[in-house]
Amino acid sequence: MARTKAPDFEAQREQILELAATAFAASSYPSTSMADLAAACGTSKARLYHYYESKEAILFDLLDRYTRRLMLIVTEVDAEAERRHLDDRARFANLIRAFLAEYENSQTRHIALINDVKFLAEAQRDLILKRERDVVSAFSRLLRLAYPERVTRDNQTALTMTVFGMINWTFTWLKPGGRLSYADFAEIVIELLAGGLPAAAAAAGQPLTGGDEVRLAIGAGKTQAGR
Repeated sequence: MARTKAPDFEAQREQILELAATAFAASSYPSTSMADLAAACGTSKARLYHYYESKEAILFDLLDRYTRRLMLIVTEVDAEAERRHLDDRARFANLIRAFLAEYENSQTRHIALINDVKFLAEAQRDLILKRERDVVSAFSRLLRLAYPERVTRDNQTALTMTVFGMINWTFTWLKPGGRLSYADFAEIVIELLAGGLPAAAAAAGQPLTGGDEVRLAIGAGKTQAGR
């Protein structure tokens, strides 16, 4: 006979995921055992197994929920733009704001997404990676709509990765409650995009200036570091 789930079963699972993400970020996923996770949760291994059958199951649920959340943010930003009749540039600015607001409250989950996808089983890994690609595709599409005179087929990937290079590594240096808030940094990114993207002439095939090359190289370098 199946064991009856407690009324707070899902709330308990969410709490386990939050504490597990913190443990993985502090000690690394491979170094963290179910016993470590049980201790972090203030419970026994036997009780922890009531909620998750393995450490791998915890990691997958953590990343599954987090990537679903990121996809939902894209959908919500799109829906809000349609409802408020915002132009494409305002919509992309709101996407930056929404993602940085999420990153502020999901630092340890974001670290797991960057570092630990490789530890998933193949089918689970493929699912999470597909969602990541979908998020990148959405950013790329909305970036080109926001700056059609500057973002072209030739530079679209490089500029999209530059945006992610600016926002995806905030967990390494931008601390919640610090002098610079995530909301303030979002406005910095938005202003930089509005005034600092390469000119359309360079994107169309004319030689880039030294400054343009540096901007593109910084984005590409950060992308490689995240793989």
